[in-house]
Parts: sequence; C-alpha cells; structure tokens
Amino acid sequence: MPGKGLEDVIAAQTSISDIDGKMGRLFYVGYDIHDLAPHATFEEIIHLLHNLKLPDAAELDELNEQLVAEREISPFIEDLMPTMASQTSPMSMLRTVVSAMSAYDPDGWDQSERANYRKALRLIARFPTVIAAYDRLRNELDPIRPNEKLSHAANFLYMLKGIEPSEEDARILDVCLVLHADHTMNASTFTARVIASTLSDMHSAITGAIAALKGPLHGGANEEAWKMIEEIGEVDRVESYIKDALGRKQKIMGFGHRVYKTEDPRATHLRRLSQELGQRVGEPKWHEIAARVEKVVMDEKGLYPNVDFYAATVYHYLGIPTDLMTPIFALARMAGWTAHVREQYADNRLIRPESEYIGPRDQKYVPIEER
Repeated sequence: MPGKGLEDVIAAQTSISDIDGKMGRLFYVGYDIHDLAPHATFEEIIHLLHNLKLPDAAELDELNEQLVAEREISPFIEDLMPTMASQTSPMSMLRTVVSAMSAYDPDGWDQSERANYRKALRLIARFPTVIAAYDRLRNELDPIRPNEKLSHAANFLYMLKGIEPSEEDARILDVCLVLHADHTMNASTFTARVIASTLSDMHSAITGAIAALKGPLHGGANEEAWKMIEEIGEVDRVESYIKDALGRKQKIMGFGHRVYKTEDPRATHLRRLSQELGQRVGEPKWHEIAARVEKVVMDEKGLYPNVDFYAATVYHYLGIPTDLMTPIFALARMAGWTAHVREQYADNRLIRPESEYIGPRDQKYVPIEER
C-alpha cells in the first residue's frame, strides 16, 4: 500500500529530471548534476529542461536574447510593487505578482504550445526583476533597470545591490540556480502539474507552485537553517545547541530528505561553495558553524544535509537577505516548473487520485431539535 503523503506513488511520467535516492544522484535529462554544476550555465539549463537537449551556440544566443528582451516588468506590475513591498512578505508577493502578471501577458489566454513557451520565458526572465525591485522598494531605494549585458545570475545581483557583481560571485549564484532548477516530483512541481492537468493556464499553475514552495517543509527550510546558524553564533556552541534542540524533539531544518537515503548531491556542491566564499570574504565562521552542525546532526541522528542547509550560508555570503532565500529558490525553480507544466500539457490526463475514507459510516440524520 502506498505510504502516507503519496510516498512511492508515481504520479506522472517525465523526461525532465530523475533521482536515484539510494545512490544520491540527480539527473537533468540524463545529465548528472555533478557534471552540470561545474560546467553549465543556468541559461543552458533552461534550454535543456525545456527542449530536452543542451543548446548549441546559436540556440544559446537566441535564448539569451529572448530572456534579456523579456526582463522588464509591465507598468501594471511596476505600479503594484510599492504596495507589495510595504504590505506583504516576499513569497506572498511572488504568489500575488505571478497571478497579476497574467492580466497583461502579451499571449493572453492562448494555450498553444508556442504561446506557453513564451509565457515560460517571460516568467523566468522577469522573476529576478520582481524580487530585486521588491527588496529595493521596501528599503526605500529606487528599483534598478535590468542590464542587458549581464547574465541571468549577474543581472539579478546587479539589480539587487546596484553594483555589478564580481565574476566569482556571479558564477557562484549561477551554480546555485543550476542546482535548484528542477527536482522531479517535489511538492511545488506536483502542485503545478495538478493545476496544469485541469488545463488551467500557465500563470495559475505557477501561482500554485509558489504557494507550495512557501512552506517551511519545502523551500522555506533555507531561511530557517540560516536563522539557526545565526542564533548559534559560535562554533563552540553548536554541540550544546543541537543536542538541546533534539532533546526537545525540535526539527533541525536543512537535514533529511524524503527521497535521498544518502547525501543530497546538491549539498555536495553547496558545501564547497560555502567554504570557498567564507574564506574569500574573510568570514569563515558561518561555514565552520554549519560544518560542525552537520557533524553533530550526523553523529546524533544519522541525517545528511539537504540542498537548503548550505544554500543558507552561500546566500548569506553573497549578501542576500534571509527572507529572499526562498524567493531565489523560486527564481531558479521557475525553469523546472514551467518545463513541467508544458510537459503536462503535451500529454495530459487529469490528475485525480483516490482517497481512503477513515470516518464513521451508516450515520442517520437527526432533526436539529433532537440533537
């Protein structure tokens, strides 16, 4: 019998990504993440997930031109952003803004394959602009227009901070986006595919995906992991902090995974990036705390870190505010979400699982005056 939470249930067939949980391996269209992370750019991964092949030089140039051309947000969304910045949390803002984007999408309610591809590229291209504008507005700064000469990752850091990032920082964020781009049938991707299976539109499916990612048991874990590391504060406090938390049955965020029975392969790369960044910026303490937490949790519970744990220290070193860590997860995962929505449309069947009733039976209606 399938496990609780649909564990071990195959909900869809996909050519986009695959996981070997026992061996701790992740593949995008058959390419091992350990091969892609050191070599591929996020733009190449967008093409790979949507076209099921890596681009040649001409195809990559064309994709880059399409993405750069779609970075600007509409006047309608620009007018909405000050309210979002003053009234909502980052993930709530993203959920609302994606829904609002549908009102002025140039392809309207066209559900053709090419229209949905264009909608996907717009969502991918505009997410960095929206997140950066939100952060600057809430800090009483003017939003910065996209820089057409910069890559997806570098342009985001530029719009967020107002200065062009170093090549090293831009590449590190690029690797993070590659690592987060897709991850088979996780909660947010499943949500998007369920919505798409009703033949609802792309924006509705992605709005649902963001709502699912918002929860701390999914994308929100990176924020909680950083808050824990920051609260610990010093390496010599790690052991007592973690043991006390475990003694109180408190979940240590950023550890364990529903699928992986060994180390999350994405954590392997993020651990290395965390260490490199800590040394480069002259503040190795946060990585050292994280590394000690990893050891204590392994000794005490036998749990491996997942993608969220070291992503937290990497994003902190890059100067990204804590509550933007999950939105950046969404920024990357937009590539995978939109690819899955398009794949669902291409060979659709309504996703409608059964349920097991466990309530009372054979009850009889009693008039209200007799209850």
